[in-house]
Amino acid sequence: MTVFLDFEKPVAEMEGKIEELRHLSSKGDLNIVEEISRLQSKVDRMLRQIYANLTPWQKVQVARHPNRPQFFDYLNSIVTDFLPLAGDRCFAEDQAIIGGLGKIGSQSVMVIGQQKGNDLETRVKHNFGMAKPEGYRKAVRLMEMADRFNLPIVTFIDTAGAYPGIDAEERGQAEAIAKSIESCLRVKVPLISIIIGEGGSGGAIAIAAANAVLMLENSVYSVISPEGCASILWRSATKASEAADAQKLTAQDLYGLGIIDKILPEPVGGAHREPKVAIDAVTREIEHYISTFSKMDGEALLRHRYDKFLAMGSRGMN
Repeated sequence: MTVFLDFEKPVAEMEGKIEELRHLSSKGDLNIVEEISRLQSKVDRMLRQIYANLTPWQKVQVARHPNRPQFFDYLNSIVTDFLPLAGDRCFAEDQAIIGGLGKIGSQSVMVIGQQKGNDLETRVKHNFGMAKPEGYRKAVRLMEMADRFNLPIVTFIDTAGAYPGIDAEERGQAEAIAKSIESCLRVKVPLISIIIGEGGSGGAIAIAAANAVLMLENSVYSVISPEGCASILWRSATKASEAADAQKLTAQDLYGLGIIDKILPEPVGGAHREPKVAIDAVTREIEHYISTFSKMDGEALLRHRYDKFLAMGSRGMN
């Protein structure tokens, strides 16, 4: 079932009319194919206009769309012969971060991604994509394994942030995130990260300190959620829209600031409307970057990553 966002109401009404006409046409009462085609063209124009002028807060809503492709959708479409690897070898298995070995084309890779879940049962199972320390320690274990066997690492980012519960803090959430970032910066294999929805705070950068950080056109990447930011600055989450404007969290903002390396276009109306088109575009970019970075030796990859992130800091001081 199509879920429409608030700013898509005109499109929802028009698509409702199209469905009614199709129902009448299927009964053979009227020959209304031309009318349906005309209305569909109008819907396409409306979507192009709406999505060409999205505000930052509207992009946050698109990034969180319940029908937006999640990590498992990319995994099942892109990766073959996937072998999941579970557990951090310290405490437990975390279902918010999933990882394992597989192939993209003919290239063996280590794949790590954050899965939010599609319904109540799976969202609870995956903790809404918010990992605990064991999730990040598992990511460290898998990155070190990839480094040992000279396998490129591909990570998929989609989380509101790391889990903020007391139990996570008791088990060293901050230390686990820091170690995961350190592992990203230390591996001597290609590391490619794609932000497919939300890239929230340290929970995102923990597996996204990569040689190439790519963002889907309507994804977001920020140090805190707009609601969290608004609660701190204005003492009210109702100011989330204003916070989103100030945070520079869109792909376009971040590309302009040099934080990310490339913006990946989405189908008109967002990735949730045509998931396969979005997934195919991501696949092509992953293959391109794996091919590019595989020509570099370990020390060159390490230096590339160091220089990239150090340059961000120097730009901020100028």
